[in-house]
Amino acid sequence: MLLGVGAAGSPRHAPAGLLLEYGPVRLGFDGGPGSEPPENVHAWLISDPFDPLQPERRRTADAAGMPEPSVTHFEHGALRVSPLPLAGLAYGYRIGTGTHTAVWAPCAVEFPAWAGGAELMFCPAALAGAANVAGVRRLVIVWQSEAEPDGEQPHGEWAEEGRTYRF
Repeated sequence: MLLGVGAAGSPRHAPAGLLLEYGPVRLGFDGGPGSEPPENVHAWLISDPFDPLQPERRRTADAAGMPEPSVTHFEHGALRVSPLPLAGLAYGYRIGTGTHTAVWAPCAVEFPAWAGGAELMFCPAALAGAANVAGVRRLVIVWQSEAEPDGEQPHGEWAEEGRTYRF
């Protein structure tokens, strides 16, 4: 479920955040004020440890007794979540459950080769064309600016805060 779809500091949208549920496991990805994961997550995975939202995430986690927000690998049964490099100091996550794959890369500025062939990918609109060429089956576009979706629809669908996506 998407907890937020905006960039950090957006006055209209909570920061891009995702809650992944796989059986009894709950993982939070990124987020921040207004889009933090629930207190009972097993891990809070972030894309950029130097993100300006990181101090607020740490305060939230400490106050709620949540895991420290960090860039880390997570495994439970068939679920495998791996942080993989994006351009700069950021990371995206490849999420695998047996033969199914999803990618969380809301801050990617270039299409990561490791995301090719994913069933589901969350990323900025600028990567839509490359995702299509790389065989991403379902693309969910998260906002990285205050521009509302208009004009030509890129390959993919616009993210909706609170919506559940399955793969």
